[in-house]
Amino acid sequence: MPRHALLNNIDHRDLRVSTRHGAGVDDAAMSVVTFPGEFRALQAYYPIVFQKDAQGRFHPLALLGLQPGQNLFLRGDRWDAHYVPMAVERQPFAIGHDAQGEPMLHVDLEHPRIDPQGEPLFLEHGGHAPLLQHMVALLRTLHDGLAGNDAFIQALLSHELLESFVLDVKLTGGQPLQLRGFYTIHEERLRALDGAALQALAHAGHLEPIYMALASMTHLRDLIGRLEQGA
Repeated sequence: MPRHALLNNIDHRDLRVSTRHGAGVDDAAMSVVTFPGEFRALQAYYPIVFQKDAQGRFHPLALLGLQPGQNLFLRGDRWDAHYVPMAVERQPFAIGHDAQGEPMLHVDLEHPRIDPQGEPLFLEHGGHAPLLQHMVALLRTLHDGLAGNDAFIQALLSHELLESFVLDVKLTGGQPLQLRGFYTIHEERLRALDGAALQALAHAGHLEPIYMALASMTHLRDLIGRLEQGA
């Protein structure tokens, strides 16, 4: 069970965090949440898709596998891509809020990345060690980026640019599988938008991530290849 605590240099002065990867440190996820500002880095390796939650809200995701609990980018304790999604890299940290609603850095003290052989978070006299400095900056970027997702999704919905898709995968000598429950950019509707609509999307900063998400779908073939190779 997670046990989140407000991080501080008194109670957690000796806390250390492992930076290795693997299913044993909670990396075995099929997808992770992302935001438009991360799409440029993600689209070089991962399909960027969208999923509707139980409340009917859409969220952009980086797809890491084709089945629940499957991460095809794990190679032992190594991540097999030059870019690790922020939602993975930030573990075991998260942004929480104090009584006034101000964002504060929290740590999950029960997370498997908590490791006495890991990297220190604090210097001898209480300052932030390099790992913690990096995590603070990363979490600030992730927190601010996720906060902007609603405006991006609303822009997509206003132009009906999301469509569901189903991917049927036939593995050599294996059982077929089907990927469903996700959405992608509706390419034909995007192409049919008039100049004013495209200009408005570009002015709002939405047009580039739309094309990034669309281009990233070519990596579905890469995921199938990784699965075929027994990744």
